[in-house]
Amino acid sequence: MRCLPLAACVLASLPAAAQTERLARPELVLKTVIPGMPTGLQQEIRVMTAMIKPGDRTPFHTHRFPVTVHVVEGAFTLEMQGRTAVTVKAGESLVEPPNVKMTGYNRGNEMLKVVIFYVSEPDTPFLDPVR
Repeated sequence: MRCLPLAACVLASLPAAAQTERLARPELVLKTVIPGMPTGLQQEIRVMTAMIKPGDRTPFHTHRFPVTVHVVEGAFTLEMQGRTAVTVKAGESLVEPPNVKMTGYNRGNEMLKVVIFYVSEPDTPFLDPVR
């Protein structure tokens, strides 16, 4: 009989433990401090996707605000003026700094798929081509 109250407590706690195990938790992919974020009262957030074929590249360009790129498939190589090229693989992210001339490449043999996050002042162009 003494075991009955203990068993009741254990059984009562099982549903709570099972529910806790089912809670989704985010996984940190990238954490960085960056200059150049918009400071106005309103910001515009754009989330875009891009598919880049093997051997293709982006235009030579700059951004007015930082751009976050998350690679879903393939590998993305970013070349920036005055900096070392960076290659980011599937599951990884990088931040493209503002006001730096750059171009991105798919130097791999498979399709490159990325998700792009851009926070800017409203109606700011996503990129400015460099000629």
